This record gives sequence, C-alpha cells and structure tokens, in this order.
Amino acid sequence: MKEIPKISEAEWEVMKILWTREPLSSSEIVTMLEGTTSWKAKTIKTLISRLVQKKALSFKEEGRSYSYYTLVTQEECLKAESQTFLKRIYGGALKPMLVHFLQEEKLSLKDIEELKSILENKTK
Repeated sequence: MKEIPKISEAEWEVMKILWTREPLSSSEIVTMLEGTTSWKAKTIKTLISRLVQKKALSFKEEGRSYSYYTLVTQEECLKAESQTFLKRIYGGALKPMLVHFLQEEKLSLKDIEELKSILENKTK
C-alpha cells in the first residue's frame, strides 16, 4: 500500500484544482488560485514545490515550463485524512464520531433515508 503524504490545508487548495483538471502549468494554477485566494504567485509556487517534495505531485518538462499532475487521488487523500481525524479526535472509534455528528447536525428527511439505506446495506 502506498504512503499518502500529509497535505496541509493550503496545499489541499492546490490539489483540488489539479484533481478537477490536470495537467496544469504553475501559471495556470496561480491564475486559478489568485481568483479564489489572497495568495501571491510566490506563495502558490512554494505550495506546488512542497507537494512535489511530498510526492503528491509530479511534473513533466514541456519546453521551458513544467506541467504538473497528481500522484495521489482525491479519494486516497480523503481516506487518509479521515483516518487521521478519527484516530486523533476519537481514538480510532467510529461509533462515537457518528453519534456526535448525528446528534449535532441538522439532517433532512432525504439525508436520513440515505443514511438508513447505507446502514441497511452494511448489514447485508
């Protein structure tokens, strides 16, 4: 099983862009993030470099520019983050986390029916 790198909150923003459309050049990533964040180009390029060092991203040279692409899927990262959260906050126990969220969050009837269906499928 491959190791999934720990990705910071800011790095997630870069990854989300690439998960929706890759490969992208650093200037394309900068343009997309400058529209949604207050980050400067240098900050964004630093985040890209960190993700390459962590082996979450790679690149291929295309002339004088680089084209970046992901090495890990969004699903892999979500699973790793979920497990880290579960271990850190709930000691790895799923039931207390589910109970907490179900008691605290407002759910529509559609949400409740969907959750019931998921639980029923788990018992089969």
